[in-house]
Amino acid sequence: MIVVETFRGKSVTDHRVEIVERKGTGHPDFICDSIMEAISVALSREYRKVFGTVLHHNIDKGLLAAGRTEVTFGGGRLTKPMELIIGDRATSSAGGRKIPVRDIAVTSAKKWIRDNLRFVDPERHVRYRLVLAPGSEELTDIFRRPGTRGANDTSALIGYYPLSPTEQAVFDIERFLNSRAFKKRYPETGEDIKVMGLRTGRTLDVTVAMPLLSPFVKTESEYFRRKELIRREIEKFLGRYDKFSSVRIDLNTLDEGGRGLGGIYVTLLGTSAEGGDSGQVGRGNRVNGLISVNRPMGTEAAAGKNPVSHVGKIYNILAHKTAEKIYKNVDGIREVYVLLLSKIGTPIDRPTMAAAQVLLHGGFRLGDVSKQVRVIIERELADIEDFCESLSAGTYAIC
Repeated sequence: MIVVETFRGKSVTDHRVEIVERKGTGHPDFICDSIMEAISVALSREYRKVFGTVLHHNIDKGLLAAGRTEVTFGGGRLTKPMELIIGDRATSSAGGRKIPVRDIAVTSAKKWIRDNLRFVDPERHVRYRLVLAPGSEELTDIFRRPGTRGANDTSALIGYYPLSPTEQAVFDIERFLNSRAFKKRYPETGEDIKVMGLRTGRTLDVTVAMPLLSPFVKTESEYFRRKELIRREIEKFLGRYDKFSSVRIDLNTLDEGGRGLGGIYVTLLGTSAEGGDSGQVGRGNRVNGLISVNRPMGTEAAAGKNPVSHVGKIYNILAHKTAEKIYKNVDGIREVYVLLLSKIGTPIDRPTMAAAQVLLHGGFRLGDVSKQVRVIIERELADIEDFCESLSAGTYAIC
């Protein structure tokens, strides 16, 4: 069933208060989500190569247990490695043929770490523990049934578009601070970045947590000098956003001068997972890269779930993609929310409910847009197998 209705609330930009968060590349939760997704993509590639299709797997129960470090001005050492626990379900054999699930998982994890965390050595700084087992017979059987795959769960997901100026600014700040250009200018900054944006009226308050790397920091005074330079860079970057009347930047607000290493935010390797904080799949950003308190959010963790029948992943991303298509192709829409509901066993191209809630610009009525909105939803569902192919190839960034 497809329903198009008027959104009865007001735009998020009309709220007096808006709160948006983003966890960056080196945040333990981001690391977990990204690695489990990388493993799913690698397994999907191998399944297609060996079996001609993606087999049952869900690599969405991951935990990064923090290690332990001794940090000093100008250096430090890792005294206990981080431990990455990779879990849930993965098919390792079918029709008499096997694939090396463990090797694929560990190799994928090491590659992601090597590609994204400059100072973390995936061989020396991380230990790996796999707790992967075969799936239940009934869920595995979904992959042997003819026709469009059936949903493996009864799940409700929601997506929206467009991003508000606050959401866009929060997203962009983290991407800027973790960009190659910024890291080249400020190599002393770690990848573990958390950005919290608070908009009150047209005033934006941004709080950023980002460690400096102890090998680059020789004294407490040097830390505070570098910190101020970086704060000014963030302030300059935010100057490009004209939707706010004023912007305030706070960086590493727990800092307190005169307390030495106890009063500053430094890490040895650039992530709090080295000694201060563990990570878990599903605790990080939603699939559009943000945690937006003012928006409706589903509870499904998409990272690592199989891309061809797990609606917790498919509908999660498809809802946002469809909302974007509607907004960009239908005149008169100010904001749109797409809700998708699956029923376990039902073909994924036939959700129990697909609903669009549209907030219209003045002068437009629901009848002006409903037919076009419905056509876009129908088209997206009709193309869902191609969409799943793209998901399995890792086309969509989900955190």
